[in-house]
Amino acid sequence: METIIENLETYGYAALFLYSLGGGFVGIVAAGALSGLEYMNIFITIAVVFTANVIGDQALFLLSRYNKGAIKPYLRRHRRKLALSHLLLKRYGNRILVGQKFVYGLKTLIPVVAGFTKYDAKKFLAFNMIGACLFVLVFGFGSYFAGEFFAKIANYASDKPYLLPIALVTIIGGSYLLVGFASRKKAKR
Repeated sequence: METIIENLETYGYAALFLYSLGGGFVGIVAAGALSGLEYMNIFITIAVVFTANVIGDQALFLLSRYNKGAIKPYLRRHRRKLALSHLLLKRYGNRILVGQKFVYGLKTLIPVVAGFTKYDAKKFLAFNMIGACLFVLVFGFGSYFAGEFFAKIANYASDKPYLLPIALVTIIGGSYLLVGFASRKKAKR
């Protein structure tokens, strides 16, 4: 156990930064819970995830802004989700830029779609930072204060190791199906 704690103190924040470049929901929840159990510092955790989250989304925005031709072939299978993201961006504007951090499946597509459009880069950065701030505060402090509860769940799950993967697959799969259902083409009547 001491080795795990030493590795967490040595490499934990670097791993959290790299993981949070792509969103980092599980990372912020785990790091917040570990901070609640006093294995990590909550303020450093929040700063690391905030920074990585802003950098990751800004990189997606800029990459799609200046390399449309190189990115589009990789997104061919996700045309409907891109169309849904574009409609959400047109309809809700700045609010979707803040809220996309909380919706699995959209947190990657919205910055790409915003980069494809003529959305102002400075404005995107401002709303990206607001969204990242809300994201880390809600999930960072939420999991920080729920750290003992998560520890009880971990103790219970250690006796039944099959429960955690089932729960994760159910949550992620449900979110993926929800976004897929929302972006699905309606049948002609």
